[in-house]
Amino acid sequence: MVLPERLARFNRVVTNRVTKPFADKLPGFGVIVHRGRKSGREFRTPLNIFRTDDGFVVALTYGPDADWVRNVRAAGEAEVITRGHKYRVRDPELVHDESRRPMPPGVRQFLGLVGVTDFLVLKRE
Repeated sequence: MVLPERLARFNRVVTNRVTKPFADKLPGFGVIVHRGRKSGREFRTPLNIFRTDDGFVVALTYGPDADWVRNVRAAGEAEVITRGHKYRVRDPELVHDESRRPMPPGVRQFLGLVGVTDFLVLKRE
């Protein structure tokens, strides 16, 4: 189970607008800058993102078919802004992991409660 589409719509309209001004500055948050697959338009999506040894990982709380995920996968690259720094990322890889190993322990437990088992792994350039 991933979070319902109604919640995703609410987040796009309300929560994302509220969190955008600070999402790129706080630990565990960031903004992914990506281009639309069809429009070519630039989008900035605030999300929870965590560092790995060679890049970043994002829990796909709305599943792997979310528009931003599809955009990043189609382009093969994006930009991550987190804690005041910009990073080019590439080679987006979908990972299914029921143990939720890529996530920090507290986050792992929460994701278990909502049934999230898919992640997007991004390599830093």
